[in-house]
Amino acid sequence: MPKHYRPAGKKKEGNAALYITRSQAVKYLQISLSLFRKLCILKGVFPREPKRKVKGNHHTYYHMKDIMFLKHEPLLEKFRDMRAYERKVKKAVTKKNRDLAERLLTRKPTYTLDMLILERYPRFIDALRDLDDCLSMVHLFAALPAVEREKIEVNKIHNCRRLSHEWQAYISRTHKLRKTFVSVKGIYYQADVDGQKITWVTPHALQQVLPDDVDYKIMLTFLEFYETLLAFINVHLYLSINVKYPPILDTRLEALAAELYALSRYLDANNRAPAVESESGSASESSTVQHKEKDRNESELRLAQLQQQLPSNEPGALMHLIEDASGVDEEDAETKACKNLFKNMKFFLSREVPRESLLFVIPAFGGTVSWEGEGAPFNETDKSITHQIVDRPSQGHKFLSREYVQPQFVYDCVNARMILPTENYVVGRVPPPHLSPFVDNEAEGYVPQYADTIKRLQAAAKKEVLPMPGVGKEDLDNPQNLLAEGVIDRAEAIEAAEKKRKMFQLEKQYHNELEKELQGTPFSSDLHAKSQKVDEGMDHEDESAPEIEQFARDKGELDKISMSRKKKKLLEAMEIGKKRKDDKIGRLWERRKKIEEAKTAK
Repeated sequence: MPKHYRPAGKKKEGNAALYITRSQAVKYLQISLSLFRKLCILKGVFPREPKRKVKGNHHTYYHMKDIMFLKHEPLLEKFRDMRAYERKVKKAVTKKNRDLAERLLTRKPTYTLDMLILERYPRFIDALRDLDDCLSMVHLFAALPAVEREKIEVNKIHNCRRLSHEWQAYISRTHKLRKTFVSVKGIYYQADVDGQKITWVTPHALQQVLPDDVDYKIMLTFLEFYETLLAFINVHLYLSINVKYPPILDTRLEALAAELYALSRYLDANNRAPAVESESGSASESSTVQHKEKDRNESELRLAQLQQQLPSNEPGALMHLIEDASGVDEEDAETKACKNLFKNMKFFLSREVPRESLLFVIPAFGGTVSWEGEGAPFNETDKSITHQIVDRPSQGHKFLSREYVQPQFVYDCVNARMILPTENYVVGRVPPPHLSPFVDNEAEGYVPQYADTIKRLQAAAKKEVLPMPGVGKEDLDNPQNLLAEGVIDRAEAIEAAEKKRKMFQLEKQYHNELEKELQGTPFSSDLHAKSQKVDEGMDHEDESAPEIEQFARDKGELDKISMSRKKKKLLEAMEIGKKRKDDKIGRLWERRKKIEEAKTAK
């Protein structure tokens, strides 16, 4: 019997039994490929990479447990019922049976994804961890136009816009926003919700062009799941601050495309309503006060309706974080700092600035904001305005009681956590570089000049004294001992030795100049002898630096000899990456040097 012969009924083992290709999975489930993709997206099933690909490298593999997981999904039966329903409708339309077709259209089967949310995210913290892509997708579709050929419906875009505004209103009014950065791709935000860093990007308020090389069916499937997930998140967050969901908005503000401001007013109304009750002691008096507020301002929310819906024993500050049973406020130091950054500052937005982004960012850090147009809380002529955001070469009429700055001023102040000087952001001047708060300059090895300026301003505001540039605690340690202990590697030891040698040279020069200034005379023989001793010490230090370098090289060669081939290749790749990083830093320094030389030449 040949060795390659196998009996027909022999059981499969190993990867052949654990993994299955996509075509085999579609055939096993007896569904179409598009429905299989949709199920995988909704259930969170992704392809796997087996150690040994039995069918070849050109196939996509899934774990057999995941396929069995899909087989027993109740949604699969729903999709089959919907497919049968569509066939019945098509058959009735073909036979021109109008009564049957209309009767079938009223009984269209539907499904919900609520159970999938609870299944994939058993805890609320799990849903927050998976919220980055969800927010980016929802904000993207909120800015897209409705296109029939791509099956992007108007209702879906309106729903995405509503969900995104509800999320932004909660983040803004609870002061959870931490970082923001304006890039070419869009505006990046990062918020801190229940200890989770959530980062998302929103597109610029421009006319969006839909490319033809994108599969919108897959994106809409993801969006279908993300809409349910974000609605679940918003419900939980609003109820956690004792605010009813969904919010009741002012129809006038909605018509003026100021949904985010309407949501903010709704949250403020919920914040004020319990306080009015506690002062008056009766529901009727608080309702009268609310009606008077509504008469004074046409855009005021329907507080009388909210008053009947809210109980009288609610905590007063609803826009703070949730208080525990003991009544202790859980706001951390960072939230308090963000809340008071723009305190007692009133901003007015000109029509050319990104209004929606600034309406989100400024209230998140305690500021008051208005804009040019109907529904605004106050006009441009208000004398209490402290800053006006302008993004044009020049400003025609100016009020002497306020500062005219560019939009970058707000974002830079947010990232620096302090009010920066407005001289660099005045209208008509080229603003300083907009630095990304998501980049660790110390880890990158290059600190931009403006980042160092901001650091000095922060230290001056806190009344701290920063050390000299290039001098740190690690300079006091012996690089040779650190290398022997394994604290630093060979390249860092060589760099530390060179750094220490330069420090001794600067210290020697400083002491010599100080002695010369104190004496007021040229160096005497005693001073010359002292300098000779210092030179001898420096020579001794210079002699120790090559020893450290040689010791580092020897240790590196011994480590390489004892390494396996795989580790050697990994070390070489790390060295190549470090060299590329050093080259990049060198180019940045050269570019900075050329810019400074050009400025001095002018």
